Amino acid sequence: MKLTFSLIFVLFALSGNVFGQTINRPAIVIHGGAGTIERHLLSDSLETIIRTALQDALNAGYAVLENGGTAVDAVEATITLLENCPEFNAGKGAVMTDVGTHELDASIMDGSDLNAGAVAGVKTVKSPILAARTVMVRSPHVMLAGEGAEEFAKQEGLEMVDNTYFTTPRIQKRWDESHKGEGSNVPKSKFSKFGTVGCVALDKDGNIAAGTSTGGMMNKKYGRIGDSPIIGAGTYADNETCGVSCTGHGEYFIRIGVAKEISDQMKFGKKTLKEAAEYTVNEHLSGMNAQGGIIAMDKDGNFELVFNTPGMYRGYKNATDEKVMIYGDE
Repeated sequence: MKLTFSLIFVLFALSGNVFGQTINRPAIVIHGGAGTIERHLLSDSLETIIRTALQDALNAGYAVLENGGTAVDAVEATITLLENCPEFNAGKGAVMTDVGTHELDASIMDGSDLNAGAVAGVKTVKSPILAARTVMVRSPHVMLAGEGAEEFAKQEGLEMVDNTYFTTPRIQKRWDESHKGEGSNVPKSKFSKFGTVGCVALDKDGNIAAGTSTGGMMNKKYGRIGDSPIIGAGTYADNETCGVSCTGHGEYFIRIGVAKEISDQMKFGKKTLKEAAEYTVNEHLSGMNAQGGIIAMDKDGNFELVFNTPGMYRGYKNATDEKVMIYGDE
């Protein structure tokens, strides 16, 4: 019996290969921040904690996808777990502002319909990524900030905490050290570090979602907001191109619109994901002396983990492979 062309196409698609093109879905990629992350700066015990946290986050997100959950569900589950790990700069363990408090930002985007949600400068919302998703699905807005975002979160029944909940001994020590010798010539920026967390997921239906969550920069002032809650700068997702989550010096990521630039290069410049990601990070950002990195995944499950710093906490998982990494030579 001869197979029709349509049936042959279906069989190829079900096998994950359409005329030689591998489709890896479901799939997930994550990051836990980029920066001066070198072997001599991490103890063996801390490295183990970080690798375990990254693997746990990958497993949690991938389990959602494997069980038929949406890409948005997976992003939320993954980032929520990372927000609860005090070794990253998001949620518990987030860095402190110049006055010793915490102001948190997060965003999430659904590539199937370009819907998005974000919160900025929240102080008492336990899970900023959950608040961002709630803005996306339960409000007509994209971004809510400060007291308004917190009031919205309360009305929606999200868990609220005292601002001191986010403080850990390690972060308190870093803040105390940065404030020794006020008025000296030692710049407080030397104590800052990029520890933002992010996730991009591709579900079984081919839908992409991306999300990012952060505590921002150590000793930030005046209600400073970086790229993480800004759609197009720190987070972007479009089923036609890719999903992106960023980490780094947010002011530069905002100026360039890094996340959407990668998508636009694919959409309008016909670049591959690899070409777009490499150019944006290693030429455009590096050309401005801006540090950071991105994770990105396209509609076929191809992914890129690109950074111009010594290291980036990162990992990926799909049906055939998985790995967590920290240093630049992994």
